[in-house]
Amino acid sequence: MATCSSSSFISPSSFNNDPTQLPKTLQKGLLLPIRRSNIPLLHIHSNSHLRKQFQSKCSNGYPLNAVHFQDDLSPTNEPVKNISKDGTVPSTEAEAEAKETTISITVVGASGDLAKKKIFPALFALFYEDCLPQHFTVFGYARSKLTDEELRNMISSTLTCRIDKRENCSHKMVQFLQRCFYHSGQYSSEDNFLELDRKLKEKEAGRLPNRLFYLSIPPNIFVDAVRCASYCASSATGWTRVIVEKPFGRDSESSGELTRCLKQYLTEDQIFRIDHYLGKELVENLSVLRFSNLVFEPLWSRQYIRNVQLIFSEDFGVEGRGGYFDSYGIIRDIMQNHLLQILALFAMETPVSLDAEDVRNEKVKVLRSMRTLQLDDVVVGQYKGHTKGSKTYPSYTDDPTVPNHSLTATFAAAALFIDNARWDGVPFLMKAGKALHNRRAEIRVQFRHVPGNLYKGKFGMDMDEATNELVIRVQPDEAIYLTINNKIPGLGMRLDRSNLNLLHKARYPREIPDAYERLLLDAMAGERRLFIRSDELDAAWALFTPLLKELEEKKIAPELYPYGSRGPVGEHYLAAKYNVRWGDLTSDDS
Repeated sequence: MATCSSSSFISPSSFNNDPTQLPKTLQKGLLLPIRRSNIPLLHIHSNSHLRKQFQSKCSNGYPLNAVHFQDDLSPTNEPVKNISKDGTVPSTEAEAEAKETTISITVVGASGDLAKKKIFPALFALFYEDCLPQHFTVFGYARSKLTDEELRNMISSTLTCRIDKRENCSHKMVQFLQRCFYHSGQYSSEDNFLELDRKLKEKEAGRLPNRLFYLSIPPNIFVDAVRCASYCASSATGWTRVIVEKPFGRDSESSGELTRCLKQYLTEDQIFRIDHYLGKELVENLSVLRFSNLVFEPLWSRQYIRNVQLIFSEDFGVEGRGGYFDSYGIIRDIMQNHLLQILALFAMETPVSLDAEDVRNEKVKVLRSMRTLQLDDVVVGQYKGHTKGSKTYPSYTDDPTVPNHSLTATFAAAALFIDNARWDGVPFLMKAGKALHNRRAEIRVQFRHVPGNLYKGKFGMDMDEATNELVIRVQPDEAIYLTINNKIPGLGMRLDRSNLNLLHKARYPREIPDAYERLLLDAMAGERRLFIRSDELDAAWALFTPLLKELEEKKIAPELYPYGSRGPVGEHYLAAKYNVRWGDLTSDDS
């Protein structure tokens, strides 16, 4: 825990208690006593006040008790000093201690599946690992009528401890659940949020309050919840941040409107648009693999890479989520966000630093360099029912929440191109689908053939058999492996394709943290590198909106494929159009 030595305090008398005479670095973090009743509360305060942070690290490696770049302060090794409202610095340890911080985390939509299965378990995992501050409170907020004890009973069944850390698990659960509370209210009721604010203040007990709201609710009520939190439940002296779950609109127009509405009550720095795929371990490792290994960075261009494939598949259908899924489809649900974000990270130029804005600037450049998707470069499909052995699999339209004649795609494949010097002419093939033969998410990089290969006679006519391939398997069984050509031991000259394999569970036996843990920790630290900026969102929707409108206006019928198959035949014709073979079809899943 960081502490402030009294000998390092600046004497307030030297500035005559006038905040404007303080050094500029201190003025920037100062809360000036100005308040107007007609301005939303979230606009009044600095996004990040000087505060005592808990000891841990966010995803860029900086300690969480450091002063971050986004605070408009230079990083320093000096302890952070607490400044009172009148601009003076406490002169005693007791006064400094009185300014210690607390974090109040409010999960809006606490009774939903996402909250129960992901958010509360992630918060408990952070608590178990001692990554949360000493003083914190978790509040659930939803319309359901629940007591504190009923909330605790509801989420307790979803809490688990790390496989390699079972000691004191039950004791830790009890401690965590004691910090969890519930408030029932309407998402559009300012009175209900005022009641929440009163309860939060009781738990904050006079400490410097920082507040994090996680919106685990449908997008049509985002703005109402943000308005109420802004006017009635934001922190009066600390920071207030809001995590927003996808979908961020359905197209460019609705996404832009959502952003404009949110910015009536929040600044851009307060909005944390979460895409949980950016928090996955192998996606995080992507930039490390490329930028810190000399063997890869020189090859990362059109000169050596023939194509890049981004593949996402699930081995189950919509199964009760048809009502939500049918209004969005696989392109909006997976391709426009998860896979496109991974593509941007893969293809971006080297950022100036790991600072959030530098990384996001490079991602935006990639997205703006991409060609708008054309219908000829896209294949859509929908799974149909069939019987295999004694088991019958349902079709998409068999789901009771799906219209009988729905044309919504449950599978899509697309060829995308980046028109810049590094990637000109390289096809980026992307596909995503439900009810396929397996569950996977991976990046496959297929390199060009070796010019004048001395051993081409050993591979026959199919030179693809001699192609080197780098595979980054995001899930399941996280791994990085490189396919090379190798001589089979013996007297003859027989060649074989072998894998140089880094299987994470074999090399690193410790359980990999869930993506939500990393992203929640970063949001509390104010680290925005793994969250989506509004101009990123605009550029992503600009790529897909014309295609989506054309699919809907022309009522393009999706190609049917059997539940549990590899997908529609059309995906192979699309790949062949660019002289590409899908890597997952011949993979041995090593």
